[in-house]
Amino acid sequence: MDAISDTGTAQFELSEDQRAIREMTAAFAADRVAPYALDWDRERFFPANIIRETGPLGFGGIYVREDVGGSGLGRLDAVLIFEALAAACPAFAAFISIHNMATWMIDTFGDESQRQRFVPRLASMELLASYCLTEPGSGSDAAALKTRAVRSGGNGSDYVLNGAKQFISGAGDSDLYVAMVRTGEDGPKGISTLVIPKDAPGLSFGKIESKMGWHMQSTRQVIFEDCKVPAENLLSSEGQGFRIAMAGLDGGRLNIAACSLGGAQSAFDKALAYAGERQAFGQAIDRFQAIQFKLADMETNLQASRVFLYTAASKLDRKAPDATKWSAMAKRFVTDACFDVANDALQVHGGYGYLHDYGVEKLVRDLRVHQILEGTNEIMRVIIARQLIRQ
Repeated sequence: MDAISDTGTAQFELSEDQRAIREMTAAFAADRVAPYALDWDRERFFPANIIRETGPLGFGGIYVREDVGGSGLGRLDAVLIFEALAAACPAFAAFISIHNMATWMIDTFGDESQRQRFVPRLASMELLASYCLTEPGSGSDAAALKTRAVRSGGNGSDYVLNGAKQFISGAGDSDLYVAMVRTGEDGPKGISTLVIPKDAPGLSFGKIESKMGWHMQSTRQVIFEDCKVPAENLLSSEGQGFRIAMAGLDGGRLNIAACSLGGAQSAFDKALAYAGERQAFGQAIDRFQAIQFKLADMETNLQASRVFLYTAASKLDRKAPDATKWSAMAKRFVTDACFDVANDALQVHGGYGYLHDYGVEKLVRDLRVHQILEGTNEIMRVIIARQLIRQ
């Protein structure tokens, strides 16, 4: 992480607190995550105990209000945290991001009773949370979701849910599920948000998916079969779910871009060190111009990504009118550019890069999904183009 200290961050004039946050995160990641990341990947192990250790550091509610145990930090602060965590393991950092998105939704859109009931235990990481939007038949077209929630019980005291959510990170391991469900008409106006505990009657989970990357965290269906949830777990009011879902996406896109940046920086650092050690034709391979040019391009892409991402995060903190466009642009550019950096790092390693023990192929696998989730990069282009045309 030293490579970023006096380069892309300098023009943003990070405060002493921000520098301290980054250094603290990097130290935790180096000590508690990096030594075990390859084992977690190999064994498909979800390190709940290590995840919970981030609670006392303030990572369970990074941009949650302080009166319920949150850290009260900004989006640029969050980007610094996720970037530093991802240098040790992108999948670990991404789960912390997902948990924070769910926690932020309850803090932002919940009433005072809900905030007090759920958020302190989420911010401390006593409880872990997952976010449930995507369904088997609705990915990019989120407004087409079908999971139905119908009022039941005396005076409508409960909702009964039927349907399924697809590709849910942490499913089966998390304690709470912030789910978008249909309570009304077709389209975005009929969607609402419920907070669903793991022990809700009728809630179950599908098989653990066999994935290309992100092996550290389970990905499963969340299945509702006459699942009973108290009506008091409704966030805001009926029909507000799509607005809640969309409100979380700008920050989520920046977070996942930060995870790409941290992972790519780690891959680059490995490639730079390897190129200085690996001998071929009587000299280190970093003496060859072909390798030098590749390293130069990788460094340029990293620094361009960092400036772009920090700028977008700063705009979101300021609630700039073009923050959504910049969040989409940053997500698209950074996840694409950083995947290329990781892939080039593997190439620099040659055959060794293809071996698990070197850690580069894991980074390539982990970063690939970032171009898909939080809105595919094709959808990012749609968002950017629409905002340009409106202008």
